Amino acid sequence: MSINIPPPSLQIDFHLILQQFRNTNLQDALKKTVRHMDISCIDQDMARLVPKNYLALVAGYGLRGELLFSVPCILGKNPFLLGYYRLLLGFSKKAFYTSEFGCTSFIKMEEEGKLSPANEVKLEELCKALINSACFLLDGVNQKVTASELDDLTLLTLGAQLRGSQNTRKGKAGMVAVFQIIREIVDGATINANNKRIQILNAAKRKVLIEFSADPDIIIREEMPNAMYRNIIAIEVKGGEDFSNIHNRIGEAEKSHQKAKLDGYVECWTIVNVDRINMSTARKESPSTNQIFRLSDLVSRSGNEYVDFQSRIKALTGIE
Repeated sequence: MSINIPPPSLQIDFHLILQQFRNTNLQDALKKTVRHMDISCIDQDMARLVPKNYLALVAGYGLRGELLFSVPCILGKNPFLLGYYRLLLGFSKKAFYTSEFGCTSFIKMEEEGKLSPANEVKLEELCKALINSACFLLDGVNQKVTASELDDLTLLTLGAQLRGSQNTRKGKAGMVAVFQIIREIVDGATINANNKRIQILNAAKRKVLIEFSADPDIIIREEMPNAMYRNIIAIEVKGGEDFSNIHNRIGEAEKSHQKAKLDGYVECWTIVNVDRINMSTARKESPSTNQIFRLSDLVSRSGNEYVDFQSRIKALTGIE
């Protein structure tokens, strides 16, 4: 087998996004903001909010306090920098902006640079919580840290965030692709359609709905009398291309399908974007999955898997 390494498209995308983050949410943005501020105001906030022993420890490392500790005057000046402190402490967006952390309302600071009057009132409380977490970070490291190492920590978190975002985009693209393929298969029976919903009339003159859904990704249901539905197919689309993570995604599909089975779906299908998947292993990992299809085979609109997919869609919706 010849060596065939594809272009590093993902890394190219990361490089472009990284430049944007350096201007808004990383150490470069923090230093630029501080250069245009009254240092005495920062020092006063530090002295008031940061435990003296930790402030002395950081000073002993030759670092200014704001590289580790958030204070109201800095976040008030540049709300985007909440992202810097979140990344430094290693929290994902999904984890940080939750009711569990009490930070849900602050997300616009990082994403849009906006500080609402309500958040301004709670800004000191937020900074105290971030400072407390930063103190734990110093205790855990338990050795001298440099500005460069702190920058590295933010980049480690950012890398995982960007990869997760990329996987999410691929997942959505995969869902759209599958929806379009189904749309083509049922086209002859379609009576109404848009980008989110297809309505068809089957051979029994009953309406069947094909829709995007939160969980599972795509659902197919037949309308029954008295505003009831017969749940036909639940489809989970795993659009990520990372082979090393495919078994986790199969596990996620299994959880969704278990729920779908309880909701009365006759068939549960999983569509994956990894061609090298071992189908036997995948079926063991998701026993609730009735059928597993490869996205590449469906997109090709040819081959045994596509023909099987097409036949099952027609048969189960009743348009044959």
